[in-house]
Order: sequence, then C-alpha cells, then structure tokens
Amino acid sequence: MVGHCYHRTSLAIGRENTAVATCDQEIAEYVASIGGRTVMTSSEHERATSRVAEAIGLLESEQGGRIDTVAMIQGDEPLVDPESLGRVIECMNDPDVQIANLVYSTSDPRVISDPNNVKVVTDRCRDALYFSRAAIPSAMNSGTAHSALIQTGIIVFRREALFGFAELEETDLERIESIDMNRVLEHGGRIRTVLSDTALIGVDTPEDLSLAERLLMADPVSQSYCAQ
Repeated sequence: MVGHCYHRTSLAIGRENTAVATCDQEIAEYVASIGGRTVMTSSEHERATSRVAEAIGLLESEQGGRIDTVAMIQGDEPLVDPESLGRVIECMNDPDVQIANLVYSTSDPRVISDPNNVKVVTDRCRDALYFSRAAIPSAMNSGTAHSALIQTGIIVFRREALFGFAELEETDLERIESIDMNRVLEHGGRIRTVLSDTALIGVDTPEDLSLAERLLMADPVSQSYCAQ
C-alpha cells in the first residue's frame, strides 16, 4: 500500500520531490527497495501532520533550503489520482489558500454512514465549514437520498500553515470527532476543498483492502508503474 502511494505521488510531483516519512525500519527498507527516499521520524507522533512537519524540517536541514509547499499523502490512500493531486497543488497559486484538501462525492449510503469515512460540508467558495464522522449534511428533513463529500488523507499545506498547525492548541471538536483539520477551523483558519474526479478509498478495514486490491488490478495508473 505504501508503494502505491509512493509511485502515484511521484507521478504527480516527481521522484525527486517525493519522500516517505516513517518511524518504522521495515517500511524504510521497503521504500529503499523500490528506489524511494525515506525520512526517519520520531515514533511519538499521534498525528500525520506533526510527523510531516518533522520530516520537512529534517529535509530542509539536509538540503539547505526552504520547502514552501508540502503535499501530505497518508499511507492508506493507495488510489490517489496523480491528476487530482496536481490540481490540489495548483490551488497554491491562489495566495489566499493556505491549506487544500482533496475530497470526493458519493451518494452511497454505506459510505456516508461509515464513521471511518470523514464527511465535510463546505461554503459556496468550497472552503470547509466542518468535518464529521457523522452523516452530514443530514437528510432527516428532506426524506430523500443525498450526496456527501468525503475527506481524503491528501492535504497540501503552505510551509507556514503546516508549522503553524503544529503550534495550535488541540481543540474540543478535534478531540470529539478525532479529526485534526477541525483544529484549523476552530482557530479561525480556512481549508479549500478540491473535488476529485474519481472516488478514492482510505483503507481502514479488511473489506476496504479487498476492494482497493480489486480496483488496483484494473487501474491504468497502477499498471503504468507496476509494469516498470
């Protein structure tokens, strides 16, 4: 799964700009075996954002320069679409955008009701209003099926926003929902959402893994790097 994330990310931004942040030696050895670069981080991190912030600091020290834009792709997103990732990164051409998060739309009630899938509602500018593990927006008053936006673990930060996030106090809604992006919203920040052209799968269960494996077998992007 880490290999798919690595290869698909590198298709979007280049192998020279792609690194895997981990505290696990087995993962590091695997990444090296496929020709990738690893940044070894502390094992104390509870959030992916803090691990990535540490990794960026280490890379900057190693390379002797600033990294102004950081794309964080969590290791449970094996179907990340390179084209969609590129569009999230392009959001940073807008100076008002500090954080951008890839989302996808679904009307599948099983996906919407599953608390493993984080839902998000947005304003008319596509900026996030709230993230929840509950089914939002609620359909209790409409009585009809509706679609929802599902958050992915694909988030792009400006450097200042990433390091600034790590300095913010943890918030109540972040703890209640177990969703770290609520910290940004509770502190008055903004998160731009970008709609993916395809549905993605964050692998949280054995069933998710089986589905991801089936989809990857027929996926043209995976075939392009698996054939190498």
